[in-house]
Amino acid sequence: MHRALPALLLALTASIAAAQSYPSKPIHLIVPFPPGGPTDIVGRLVGQKLSEGLGQPVVVDNRPGAGGTVGSAAAAKAPADGYTLLYGSTSTLAIAPALYHNLSYDPRRAFEPITLVSRGAIIAAVNAEVPAHTLAQFIALAKKEPGKLSYSSAGSGTPPHLAAELFKTVAGVDLLHVPYKGGAPAISDLVGGQVQAIFEGHVVLLPHIKSGKVRALAITGQKRDPALPEVPTFAEAGLPSYDVYFWSGLVAPAGTPNDILTRLNGVLVQALTAPEARETLTRQGLEPAPTTPQQFAAFIGSEVERWGRVAKDSGAKLD
Repeated sequence: MHRALPALLLALTASIAAAQSYPSKPIHLIVPFPPGGPTDIVGRLVGQKLSEGLGQPVVVDNRPGAGGTVGSAAAAKAPADGYTLLYGSTSTLAIAPALYHNLSYDPRRAFEPITLVSRGAIIAAVNAEVPAHTLAQFIALAKKEPGKLSYSSAGSGTPPHLAAELFKTVAGVDLLHVPYKGGAPAISDLVGGQVQAIFEGHVVLLPHIKSGKVRALAITGQKRDPALPEVPTFAEAGLPSYDVYFWSGLVAPAGTPNDILTRLNGVLVQALTAPEARETLTRQGLEPAPTTPQQFAAFIGSEVERWGRVAKDSGAKLD
């Protein structure tokens, strides 16, 4: 034991010194989705703010594949030195464990949470030809014709799919799921009337709602969206127990020193409270949601459990 003590002290001293000098070189931020999508756009904002606050370049590394699990698995295996970070989301940090039985990482153990970054409301919307102008009317219509009304999603196991499945459970209705290979064709067929409904985000739905081709029935959250002031919240529309949303946040590989996590959290939380970041996120239909690492850890745990139940109850499977 006495022989091991000097080595232990040396390792501890080196760890503290590394944290104090952090960062001394560029940081790689893995975004496990293709460039140009909503997660990538916000991930790049996070990278920019980290770079400004830390005084080192932050290189965004897009590693798409398997619903974001390829890049997430790579981040989980990276050295725990603060120089590889992951911009995670609902899909990769909450839903994936329920759908990928051979998933190589457990989001609750593979990562050190830094902060939740953003939350985005989910809108229940229908094609304009559907004879339902309120959420109550849509629920009544679905109950009158069980399994006949269909909804589209970006694919089986995606947040829009599971959000719709949760709605079915809460509202007590039966809707037919029509999965697509991505959000664009799912929206296109909703607009064209091939499917009747969708549960999606503000950014992708807003242009079609404004054009009158899609009708928004309700939006999640405690208050109405300023861009859609006429759309009631689910609570206002009579379904207060339905409260889900898209979210994303920053994590590091498990074992990253606490001093580094604290530094990253402080820089990013400060940036997220500034007007510039808030305005950028608002344009994406999102709101800043900074937390402590401990709060984010508890949040991830609760979300894994929540979406696990939804996936099990719905029988959701991968395409």
